[in-house]
Amino acid sequence: MNRVTAIHDPTAHAEVSAIREACRKLGTFDLSGCEIYTSCEPCPMCLGAIYWAHLDRMYYGNDKNDAAAAGFDDSFIYKELELKPDKRRLHSETLLASEALKAFQDWTDKTDKVTY
Repeated sequence: MNRVTAIHDPTAHAEVSAIREACRKLGTFDLSGCEIYTSCEPCPMCLGAIYWAHLDRMYYGNDKNDAAAAGFDDSFIYKELELKPDKRRLHSETLLASEALKAFQDWTDKTDKVTY
């Protein structure tokens, strides 16, 4: 279930909560072989989490238009994702790119990494 207001966590949507619990119970971050059932088509954050968790299949009852009609309209996020970062509502800028790239290089060079 959605626990956003109950635990004061904007990421505690039902799908993310279910993924976290399944990973905890199964002792893995890879849910290949699993399916997710949800009352509504997932928002962009939840859909991203579903892909990152490698779930095999998703089932949902309502779609994003039904969600919007109920006051859960995520269309602005889909629109924002289509824009270049400098055109989005959320101000952002590149900072310390060379230093940040070093972290990726360290990851690339790491011989004992667990890929996901």
